[in-house]
Amino acid sequence: MALIVQKFGGTSVGSIERIEQVADKVKKFREQGTDLVVVLSAMSGETNRLIDLAKQITDKPEPRELDVIVSTGEQVTIALLSMALMKRGVPAVSYTGNQVRILTDSAHNKARILQIDDQKIRADLKAGRVVVVAGFQGVDEHGNITTLGRGGSDTTGVALAAALKADECQIYTDVDGVYTTDPRVVPQAKRLEKITFEEMLEMASLGSKVLQIRSVEFAGKYNVPLRVLHSFKEGPGTLITIDEEESMEQPIISGIAFNRDEAKLTIRGVPDTPGVAFKILGPISAANIEVDMIVQNVSHDNTTDFTFTVHRNEYEKALGVLENTAREIGAREATGDTKIAKVSIVGVGMRSHAGVASRMFEALAKESINIQMISTSEIKVSVVIEEKYLELAVRALHTAFELDAPARQGE
Repeated sequence: MALIVQKFGGTSVGSIERIEQVADKVKKFREQGTDLVVVLSAMSGETNRLIDLAKQITDKPEPRELDVIVSTGEQVTIALLSMALMKRGVPAVSYTGNQVRILTDSAHNKARILQIDDQKIRADLKAGRVVVVAGFQGVDEHGNITTLGRGGSDTTGVALAAALKADECQIYTDVDGVYTTDPRVVPQAKRLEKITFEEMLEMASLGSKVLQIRSVEFAGKYNVPLRVLHSFKEGPGTLITIDEEESMEQPIISGIAFNRDEAKLTIRGVPDTPGVAFKILGPISAANIEVDMIVQNVSHDNTTDFTFTVHRNEYEKALGVLENTAREIGAREATGDTKIAKVSIVGVGMRSHAGVASRMFEALAKESINIQMISTSEIKVSVVIEEKYLELAVRALHTAFELDAPARQGE
């Protein structure tokens, strides 16, 4: 019998009606002779409601107690789905993360999975039951309830699939697969039949919101085939796999990701001496601010201009740190810009094709879009541009790399 782990997100279980629909879907798979473990999120909006309750008591809830309250959202959905399945004559049993014993570290609100005890689940599967597991949660070695951070149910699903050596982990969501880019920006965007873990990881880290980054990393590490599917529309979805099929049909670029949540900071007139990068970025790192892209330019007067990007939420904090640094090291000024965006092209096909970056730059130049920063890796090229040109840039690149051609990848 095939073993599949299915994960349903908050919108998929957002009402009793939708939970009944999920039960119908699970029953259909069960009737086909598939062993099933189903991982559920809380109902959409429920986790926010529980956090809000905690914040009505205190602005800074104790992390351990916050985990206790937010973990209750999934308990509701797993019990309701189990009841719905049993009503349909499908034997089912629900488990919290603690009951399965999904062992995590003790980093409350952002715990990492260390180990999964799969004995109970295997026994239930052998007895013909569908096992319904609460996503997003686990337990530490001291018996404390822990949660895995936002989107953690994806990670639970993948981790269970890895532990059980499942044939596939299916992530059900409100989109019917991974697209070449956001269809709301480019209506001609195409659903990809297949994408590699490496490409998906880049797409997720660069702004594509389909899957949580940690779940893709986990799936890649343990080679768990992942499939993204629509909760209520039939279709093959997108398979995320380790395979890089060498084919004449393999596109150079698989997708275009973009991110509006970036801000740019520049410190000018910095004395060009050894260790200057650490003097600038050390205090930023000490303030727990994550840096993304970095560019350094040395001027003719032995000074350097140093530019880097951070998440827009961290902009004010980072600018304050940088202004202090500028005073301390005798730089000319520290400035910033929040009206930027990052656009990235991603594809394993870049490894075997020259001139990909120049093709990207040419497409942007034709639209008179100025590139402020560039970052490259083996399978991606990212640029920072003015935010107002973001959608134009994405559409231009989508066309330039023939992603909106009428027939591609068998569609």
